Amino acid sequence: MMYPKIRELREAVVSLFSPAYTSSFPRKGHEPFAGYRGKPVVDEKNCVGCQTCANVCPPMAITNSDNKETGIRTIKRDYGKCIFCGECQNHCITGKGVILSDKIFDMAVTDRKEVVEYQERELLLCENCNAIITTKDHLLYLHRKLGPKAFASILNLNMLNEKLRLEDPAKTKTGVEDGLKRKDMFNILCPNCLRRVQLKSHGL
Repeated sequence: MMYPKIRELREAVVSLFSPAYTSSFPRKGHEPFAGYRGKPVVDEKNCVGCQTCANVCPPMAITNSDNKETGIRTIKRDYGKCIFCGECQNHCITGKGVILSDKIFDMAVTDRKEVVEYQERELLLCENCNAIITTKDHLLYLHRKLGPKAFASILNLNMLNEKLRLEDPAKTKTGVEDGLKRKDMFNILCPNCLRRVQLKSHGL
């Protein structure tokens, strides 16, 4: 019965004269080891606002809100809820949109609002029903990723037309104002409205 207490006493004495294991932050800068998972840093050039990171975030530290009137998607990243699991980095479709840094101790604040960041991305809306399709950056990324195969999608062709102005978009929107017609296939439509156009054009 005495052995456990002697062992505990020995551990206490060793700990008393051993140097501190933890870092002396903030008096001394934190030097992370290789592969350290710190604050996720967003690359504005490579983040397309596709919602993938929000869908896989376990603590729901990443949320989105869409405003159809302004055509803007606002992405909120609350690092006060982040558990630094790295799922946002692992599932990023571009592979570069968000990267875990080596910063975490520097995020210590007294006001949680200081660790909340916002992003904005332009939405792609259906020209008939105003439904949200995705963000324009997301679709343009898919277009670049697919290459020539992207032209198999009417939506991609319409986005390319809007970018290059091969045709005046105003000339192709009359049908939308007066019920969906076949020529509306060349407008930016959501999958549901495009399906209705195709069914109507086939007399179904």
